[in-house]
Amino acid sequence: MTAGHDDAAQRSRRTDARLNRERLLAAAHEVFTEAGPGASLNEIARRAGVGPGTLYRHFPNRQTLLTAVLGNRIQALCEYAEKLRTADSADGALAQWLGAFLAHARANHGMGSALMVNETDTPDSDCHQLILDAAAGVLARAQHHGSARADLTAGDLVRLITGIALATARDEDAESAHRLLALVLDAAHAAPRRSR
Repeated sequence: MTAGHDDAAQRSRRTDARLNRERLLAAAHEVFTEAGPGASLNEIARRAGVGPGTLYRHFPNRQTLLTAVLGNRIQALCEYAEKLRTADSADGALAQWLGAFLAHARANHGMGSALMVNETDTPDSDCHQLILDAAAGVLARAQHHGSARADLTAGDLVRLITGIALATARDEDAESAHRLLALVLDAAHAAPRRSR
């Protein structure tokens, strides 16, 4: 065999490994959404079209897989915030991102909790900072345009939305969550009351 053939075979193995990892993450996203963080890892491997051994080569345990899936979801949320920074309406961008964050928080609450309970070295603080930074970006633009309260912080918004997600976690439909989000948005645009 030639060196060129060995290089081509090695590139092919790396490509296969990357594709398997992507398929596993996509399947895990689906299965965890359907069945929660305790979902069957064998079902994830089956849906990805790989064997359990391949799953464990990429993700040695449930926590590493949960961390990767949650990390991908948070990255998508942060990329969405970045995209919204160029939206025509700063108000609309803030509302859209908070709606996306609420959906994320409601869908992933169990996953984040499972990581905090089962993993001693979680990326939770990094994830929290990424979300705070994304919230700060869309909020700062709305504040700059004068449509959001100047005394509002990204931390305030993240706490409020997380609270809504926790309070409505057992609700089958998202109607009450959206109503509470609308109240938060109204408050975000209201002028602060002066203390007497």
